[in-house]
Amino acid sequence: MGPGGMMRMEPQPVNAGDDWLDQVLRADAAEHAGAYLADEGFTARVLERLPRPATLPAWRRPVVALLWAIVGIAVVVALPIWFEDVFRGAAALFFGHRFTLSDLVGMLALFGAATWSALFFAARAE
Repeated sequence: MGPGGMMRMEPQPVNAGDDWLDQVLRADAAEHAGAYLADEGFTARVLERLPRPATLPAWRRPVVALLWAIVGIAVVVALPIWFEDVFRGAAALFFGHRFTLSDLVGMLALFGAATWSALFFAARAE
């Protein structure tokens, strides 16, 4: 710990697996590690006076979900003709259409592509 209760940065060893930017930043930090500026606790006092970050209340998420559900139900109730037309169109597409082998292969290919895309998106490392 340095004067005023501030933590001093110690130089870190350079790892061979780091990329060039990490190495440059570590070298720069090591170069300036000994140049501590004594501020007699000024930085600590300023940080203590900063306002705490605002936290959202715990009830907010369920209320927002409930409001969106109410909006969705209101749309379905307010627009029954539109909802019925969409439902009848979807039912006619799947039940009134004679699927050929090429239609089934195309649907399976789209389903497979969507599944693999979702798995790839979910398993990516950031």
